[in-house]
Amino acid sequence: MGNEYVELVTVSGRMEAEIIHAMLEAYGIDTEISFEAAASIYGLGVGPTAEVDILVSSDQLEEAQKLLDDYQRGRIDEG
Repeated sequence: MGNEYVELVTVSGRMEAEIIHAMLEAYGIDTEISFEAAASIYGLGVGPTAEVDILVSSDQLEEAQKLLDDYQRGRIDEG
């Protein structure tokens, strides 16, 4: 049976989510993103429809939180 995914953070916008998703994946964190379908279909990008949840494997949550904190403090380069 697979591991459960839990929410790490909710960000405003798909681009920011993709950057964080890629960073976490580069560090070996199993990651998924979840977003409102209407935002993609209709191009809506404001308010709750712009919110994107970043989910991580529950057994990697602590490590993911540390990496996210380091990223937000500028201790991890995007590139």
